[in-house]
Amino acid sequence: MKKILLLSVMLLLVLTTGAQKREMRGAWIQCVNGQFQGMGTAKMQQTLTYQLDELQKDGVNVIIFQVRPECDALYESKLEPWSRFLTGKQGVAPQPYWDPLQWMITECHKRGMELHAWINPYRAKTKVTRQLANNHIAVRKPMNCFAYDELFILNPGIPENRDYICEVAKDIVSRYDVDGIHMDDYFYPYPVKGESIPDDELFQEHSNGIKDHYDWRRYNVNLFIEQFYKTVHETKPWVKVGISPFGIYRNKKNSSIGSNTNGLQNYDDLYADVLFWINNGWLDYCAPQIYWEIGNKAADYETLIKWWNQYAGGRPLVIGEDVERTVKHADLSNPKVHQLPAKMALHKQLPYVKGTILWYAKAAVDNIGNYGTTLRNVYWKYPALQPEMPFIDGKAPQKVKKLKPMWIDRDYVLFWTAPSAKSWDDETVKYVVYRFAKGEKVNIDDPSKIVAITNETFYKLPFVQGKEKWTYVVTALDRLQNESKIAKKNIKL
Repeated sequence: MKKILLLSVMLLLVLTTGAQKREMRGAWIQCVNGQFQGMGTAKMQQTLTYQLDELQKDGVNVIIFQVRPECDALYESKLEPWSRFLTGKQGVAPQPYWDPLQWMITECHKRGMELHAWINPYRAKTKVTRQLANNHIAVRKPMNCFAYDELFILNPGIPENRDYICEVAKDIVSRYDVDGIHMDDYFYPYPVKGESIPDDELFQEHSNGIKDHYDWRRYNVNLFIEQFYKTVHETKPWVKVGISPFGIYRNKKNSSIGSNTNGLQNYDDLYADVLFWINNGWLDYCAPQIYWEIGNKAADYETLIKWWNQYAGGRPLVIGEDVERTVKHADLSNPKVHQLPAKMALHKQLPYVKGTILWYAKAAVDNIGNYGTTLRNVYWKYPALQPEMPFIDGKAPQKVKKLKPMWIDRDYVLFWTAPSAKSWDDETVKYVVYRFAKGEKVNIDDPSKIVAITNETFYKLPFVQGKEKWTYVVTALDRLQNESKIAKKNIKL
């Protein structure tokens, strides 16, 4: 019976899928759930290696790795203490010593993946943390924080806190070869009944002429997002800034442009005016967490993905997907299969949707509901480049030079030379290798023809008897994955 159901799923998927040449295919790897806490260096590296290997097979091309869950660090920092979610006690370095962020950058780049460092900007203490290190910001400057529902929050109304978070971001971006820096949905804290944010006095003293308290809170966050974005790009222009807000911007009952939903709102409850950030160009991709199922009464997935496609197309739109919830709920039109095919069909229909980020990586790695298998065999079967971001850099590098096959010992290898570059936006960092059969039209828009995306200047050819004719094409990619013109070579294999 299980085999019949799986076959039905695969047949349906073949009908609904289409290969995309450019698509962000991400996965969040979180530490705040305690999955690595006290695990030890060797075991954590082994666990992460397995996860990265499986995610690579699934077609994932971006890893979003949580490195700052509560004003702490899963990397070597002089600004903040080592995270207890790494070692079990805040401020204690890992033994044997290692730097998880640097290790992840190396391992991701080795697999052709981008690494985006994920930070939680304002949260200074989670509910479950009981002891803070002496150099933690909440210990050094307790008046910069407020308590809320057993959390400590850096007060967004204090300008010094904006400067501090930006200093942390600049430190990461300047010292590490990250491809992006990422924030999730924690701005002002999620509202809890009976709790209030203790900032009345601060509002009265520093309202900047703003009369509405809630507008003032949104103003504080807006100032931070603008400053954060400029800080990152002034440090390294090519590092992408991504934000993953809660899945509802506003409900229709509160705004004429709101979605037909009934749930917590970014604008009204978290004071996060996401559309304002997008329209001002203060982020490079937006990944709303649309974690609900199609048919959810309060927050229908189909309603929300169409809403974001309509209103948030000013920057690449990437959908945050809940793996477990997707496979838990049946397709409304075909109860024998879960909702992955229907959700992917919506992605394909909507022009501003440029990819998916999986919540969370381990659920895909564990292949819940054959989710991972389906990605690797159907939707993400072929490699994909990242979405274009011409607002950062839209100029392609020069094409590769001296494309030539050569025998090296017993291996037949295709070699080429990198094109010249004068600045970071000209520099080639990767190459795409395509393969076409004799008589086949060269079409680099077809991702099924990609045989490698590599940072090497060579590719080992699958030589058999030297009788079959093939055309190999190589293109150059810069840091934003702008693609050069082709260089091609006819080769007998």
